[in-house]
Amino acid sequence: MLAGLPQEVEEYVIPEKETCSKCGGELIVIGKKVVRTEVEFEPAKLKVKQIIQQVAKCTMCGKEGSENPRDHFQKAAVPSPILPHSIATSSLVTQVIYQKFAQGLPFARQEKDWYRMGLVLSRGNLTNWTIRCSEEWLTPIYNRIHEVLLNCQILHMDETRIQCNKEMGKKASSESYMWVIRSGACEDIRAAFFHYSRTRSGDVAKDLLWGFHGYLTTDAYIGYEKVEASKEIYCRRYYIESIPLDNQGEEIPGSKGAEGREFINLLFKVEQEIKDQPYEDKKQKRQDASRPILEAFWSWVEETAALSTTNEKLTTALVYSKNQRNYLETFLEDGRLPISNNLCEANIKPFATARRAWLFADTPKGATANAVLYTLVESARANDLDVYEYLKYILESMPNNDYLNHPEILDKYLPWSKELPEECRLIHKHKKCLKK
Repeated sequence: MLAGLPQEVEEYVIPEKETCSKCGGELIVIGKKVVRTEVEFEPAKLKVKQIIQQVAKCTMCGKEGSENPRDHFQKAAVPSPILPHSIATSSLVTQVIYQKFAQGLPFARQEKDWYRMGLVLSRGNLTNWTIRCSEEWLTPIYNRIHEVLLNCQILHMDETRIQCNKEMGKKASSESYMWVIRSGACEDIRAAFFHYSRTRSGDVAKDLLWGFHGYLTTDAYIGYEKVEASKEIYCRRYYIESIPLDNQGEEIPGSKGAEGREFINLLFKVEQEIKDQPYEDKKQKRQDASRPILEAFWSWVEETAALSTTNEKLTTALVYSKNQRNYLETFLEDGRLPISNNLCEANIKPFATARRAWLFADTPKGATANAVLYTLVESARANDLDVYEYLKYILESMPNNDYLNHPEILDKYLPWSKELPEECRLIHKHKKCLKK
């Protein structure tokens, strides 16, 4: 756990004139003893850096007989700033972004923390830096991630709410949506793509997945019907929500919802047993083990639906299952298909958790910046990258490359790129404590 940290020794010695505490005799040093090992925390520090550019004058230009009749002054090459006419640097902006989008610290709290460190930065400054860097340097990589995802064979998709206060034509308290696409576990790339939209219209999903021709794993929200792809859905959550609880929040035994959940748990048990098998073997095992469970489940659904019940959630679960039977059985077609949408939901969770702290996006530009940053942060995590170092590398490099004329350059900055520098990667030997 401590192998990757710098080390120093703090040694305490006996003064030369000290004598025996028992008899006053002379002392002779016979060795040393390790008392304990500790980890010290050194708070982050800020420093002011001035960029000085050397200027030289040509000794020949401007003189009689020279090819150039005018004096020529030549300046040293200086890297382009991340934001012109600003004190912002790649390291400073990266820390601002990292604290909000990886650590869930809102700008209002960051404002106080930067002040404590001696730097006055208003939340307006922090917001402006984030949006501008997102638009100028991160959006090209964000769009490239989306392009690559559409070439996958299996994708997950889900959506969650976000409040945007200044969305034209909507009340400040109304809900907008963050759509999330995640590459399947079987894909060569690991990426999560967030997209902000003012609505939950199925046209948004259709536009986001235009050109995708694989399998889509999602819930049965009707908006996904507009997506031209093979769909796979799941129903376990509906049965869990239908299980009645007592006053202590404990499940009441013997409910029909628990019976439905048990069928689905059996399917998950099969998946656990075959998780390390080749995809073709998985497909066959599902035919042998999962299909009989499904047949028993459908018989139970028919029998239970014929019974009278006051449990509206159970009725919803049963109707949902019957209406979506074909999609619920899609996972039998291909061993690569997952049995749940957990992979996508795991990427949404950090966003949903942080949302409790920052509450809303003030403008559509801010909401879009949220989508860009969560895409890069969650994709970096999925590829075992050091999120801070990865974002810092991008913000250092993008202002000084010619990606507009050579868009192929962008591929080297993708979170799964083999060309990323070593410092962007989490070295598990040294950083085991950070591993999920």
